[in-house]
Amino acid sequence: PKKGNLMQRFFLIALIASLAACATPDEDLSAPVSPIGQFRLGHNIAIADNTARGPFSREFTEVQIEKAVQDAVGQRLRRYDGDGLYHLGIVVGGLVLAQPGVPVIYAPSSVMIVDVTVFDNTTQKKLNDEPKRLTIGEGMGNAVPLLGSGYVRDAEQQLENLSIGLAREIEGWLKQNPDWFAPRPGQQRLPYD
Repeated sequence: PKKGNLMQRFFLIALIASLAACATPDEDLSAPVSPIGQFRLGHNIAIADNTARGPFSREFTEVQIEKAVQDAVGQRLRRYDGDGLYHLGIVVGGLVLAQPGVPVIYAPSSVMIVDVTVFDNTTQKKLNDEPKRLTIGEGMGNAVPLLGSGYVRDAEQQLENLSIGLAREIEGWLKQNPDWFAPRPGQQRLPYD
């Protein structure tokens, strides 16, 4: 797509995400979880080498994005301890880290767009034929009504909050597909270090 069209899409997505943002407060990640079938996280790979920076975004690096996403996803999904082994490929396609705006008139929002693929270690196959596209807005953890998060949070804090929201969305999506993680007859725990 042309660069102008991509920028227009980013602006529209950021606007929609800021209006629709409604995340629940972060729960205690040390609390016990109900299993997602045989799910256990193996490789957790984030790729940000071709991430488009949306309009009016703060600067960021590929390394910053990949680390923030991998840390948040690992922290949330390594709580599941099934006997299977599943790998995640996460491609960050676009990102806006909001700058300070003009209070009330223009309060920019942060947004992240990713494609996620789940791989089954046993079959060596993808579980979703097409990558799952997720658009993560600021939510309550990042949004600052009337001001915009750019006034009170730096780029690292915004990226961390978006990554936490992404990890939560991935967890919810995996729970919506329990058949992917159903126990197999005679399944034994696959080793993973």
